[in-house]
Parts: sequence; C-alpha cells; structure tokens
Amino acid sequence: MKIVTVVGARPQFVKAATVSAAIALQRKQGADLEEVLVHTGQHYDPNMSQVFFDQLEVPRPKYNLAVGSGSHGAMTGKMLGAVEQIIVEEAPDWLLVYGDTNSTLAGALAAAKLHVPVCHVEAGLRSFDKRMPEEVNRILTDHVSELLLCPTRAAVSNLKNEGVTRGVHHVGDVMYDAALMFTKVADAPEVVLGRYGLEPKGFRLATVHRAENTDDPARLEGIVSALASLAEPRCPILLPLHPRTRATLKSGGLLELAERNPALRLVEPVPFLDMIVLEKQAQLILTDSGGVQKEAYFHGVPCVTLREDTEWVETIAAGWNQLVGADRVRIEAAVLAAAPGRPIDEYGSGDAAAKVVALLQSKDG
Repeated sequence: MKIVTVVGARPQFVKAATVSAAIALQRKQGADLEEVLVHTGQHYDPNMSQVFFDQLEVPRPKYNLAVGSGSHGAMTGKMLGAVEQIIVEEAPDWLLVYGDTNSTLAGALAAAKLHVPVCHVEAGLRSFDKRMPEEVNRILTDHVSELLLCPTRAAVSNLKNEGVTRGVHHVGDVMYDAALMFTKVADAPEVVLGRYGLEPKGFRLATVHRAENTDDPARLEGIVSALASLAEPRCPILLPLHPRTRATLKSGGLLELAERNPALRLVEPVPFLDMIVLEKQAQLILTDSGGVQKEAYFHGVPCVTLREDTEWVETIAAGWNQLVGADRVRIEAAVLAAAPGRPIDEYGSGDAAAKVVALLQSKDG
C-alpha cells in the first residue's frame, strides 16, 4: 500500500513524525507499506520546517513544492496543481492530510478529484467561525474524506451534526503521541532554559501568529500591550515571533512597544524540541495556537487563549484553558485567575498514530 502524505506547516510536521514512525514500525514487521512525503513549502523558515526533518527524524520529502507565502487563493491553487501531478505520477492508495491549513485543503481536493481516497487526521474540529480560513479548510476537507480520524468525542459529534458518519473514528490525538515521544529526546530542561536565561516555572510563554490577530491592528495592539504590562523581571514573558508577526509589529509601530519592556523577550521561532521543554517549564502559556493549547494541557500548564473561540472545547470545560480574545483587561484578569484544571480522558494513551495506520491498512484490505 502506498500513502502520499501532504504536509506544509509546523504542526503537521510533528503529527507526521508520529504516524511516519508507526508506518516504519509496521514496515519492519513485514507490512507492505510505502509513504511518499510531499512538503508544500507553506512554512519556509528553517526553524519552522527544516528543523523537523533534522530533529524529529521525519522521512525526507520526496517532493518539495516551495510554494512559500501568498494569498490564500494563490497558495492553494499552486499547491493543488502540483499535488495533482504528484498523485498522477505516484498512483497512491491513500492521500493523507493533517489539520486545517491550505496544504490540507489542496491535498484533499487534488486527491478527491482524482478519486484517490483521503484520510484526514484531526477531522471534525470546529471553531464555528467561518471567518477563519482554517475553519473553511477543515470543513471542506472533512466533506471529501473517506477516513475521518478524530482526536476527541466532540469532533465526532460535530461531524454527525453535519451528516457525516461514514468512516468516522475517534482515535485520540497524535499530538499527545508527539508530546510523549519527543519529551524523551529533548535536551535536559536546564540546557534549554539556559539558552534563554530562564528559570523553571519562573516565566510565561506566549505565541501569536493567527491572522485574526496579526492582521487586525486593534487586536494586535491589545495583545502586545497586555504582554508588555504583564512581563516583569521576576517573571518574564518569552515571545517567539513568527516572521509574519514580527513584520506586522514593525509595520504597525508596535515593535517599539513590545521592546520597551526588556522583561518581554522577543526571540526567533523556537525549535520544536526546545518548545516542548519551554511549555513544560512555563508557569503559564498565552497563545492563539490550537496546538499549543493542547500541549499546555499535556504538560500540566494553565493556558490563556488569545481568541474568541477554540476547537479544543474540552480544555475549557476541564478548567485548563480560558478564552479571552485580544482585550488587554481580559487577558490580564485571566492570567491572574489561571490555575490547573481536571484531567481530560479524550486524547488517548499515546497510541493514536498506531490506530491511524491500522485503520488505513484495514480499509486497504
């Protein structure tokens, strides 16, 4: 069985690493499995793509489309045409996609139009906000997929509410697999914290990259002003800056505001294995990233989400996560109120990737 896997953004490399490892294990045990990795190049900064192949032992891509940045339509169109050619050439049994990026949608559409079955890992997630391009991508991908592999029971319910029940499975979260897998190979905490001059549980970690925040000057100013206010010498805030976020801060005149407080430490994007350690050692995490919300829970760290909604509703219900949007007052109040919550039993026991591969094999048979 041949699987073509399409990835292009930071979280997808992490998810692909777990499933690729499960495929490799099955192959060692005699299974007839071949994976062809396609990197769309949606993320092209070395710290946000190449590092995954260097550190996580993800198989090297056979194809690198080098699409880079651009408008959603232009990016998706370039990927769609290129992936279509690859599918024709490789003639796979399955097209595997992850998450909700333009790469996800382009891969799924190209395969569906060529009648190649699509497997969507992380299916069924909904923010119920179609202003988010990610929401449009995930809905369309789910509705052309044959295997819909859900990380939570809420995701299964979302699909059922849309009339999608065939091929739907609750397998758990491959990101939990990754958290377990890569914590073991990350550098020791004292080494990583030493790189950034931090103390265990003596700092807060922040990430901001969603277009809804970076493309809205008022929202971005609210977030930056809150971070600048909250950062203090005894508890600094480390803010790894996505290249787009840094450029937006600079063009909007907010970079100076952020740099005015030296306790708000702006750094380049952090390698994934370092990020695991930083998340685990942080006192609190502030983020607009879906993946980081969950990783905060995986590591037992309270989270403040800089959005109006979340796909990971169980983290809110269990008390680990607070939705605050981009308002400075709400952000500051949430940080003061943050505390650990209750256990969540939906993400599996670290065997989600193995279930993904087993379902692909059973469908092939």
